[in-house]
Amino acid sequence: MSIETFLIEIENRKKKDLARLNKELDEKGTAIQNQRDTQIKEIQERFANEAKLKSEREFARIIESARLQAKKILFDAINANLESAFDVIKQEIKNYVKSSQYKKTLETMINTSKKKLDQKITIHCREEDRTVLKEMGVTIGSPIQTLGGIIAENNDGTKEIDLTFEELLRTHEDEVKGFLTERT
Repeated sequence: MSIETFLIEIENRKKKDLARLNKELDEKGTAIQNQRDTQIKEIQERFANEAKLKSEREFARIIESARLQAKKILFDAINANLESAFDVIKQEIKNYVKSSQYKKTLETMINTSKKKLDQKITIHCREEDRTVLKEMGVTIGSPIQTLGGIIAENNDGTKEIDLTFEELLRTHEDEVKGFLTERT
């Protein structure tokens, strides 16, 4: 074997080793690139899922907030309507106490009070109603500030019935609101 053959063989071995090393390097580079691509894809999918979940939660929060706001607006509108209706009712009561029917209502209130309390009662009323009630033969007590109606008490002052229009409205407020709400 000559030196030239020996050198050629070394050169061929070197080329084979270099080719093998290049092939391994390419395989490792490809494997690293594939691993990197897989990790990037996993990270992108994870962040996309997180972003989707966050956006869905934010969407649900915004929708719920809007629903609550709409309910509040509706509730405020209903309350404004009810307040307006109660103002109209109070105005109608002011007109009613000027009518001739009001005297009959006072008589009914006195008869109801006598049945519930005693035949001898003291009546507290508006200053404007004192003369009408004196004509009915009842004892008149101190005047009260009211739209109309009476407060009756037994003679010893242990029991009373409040039949003022304000108290009647207050005690039947839920029924009135229910009635008005059904009408709107």
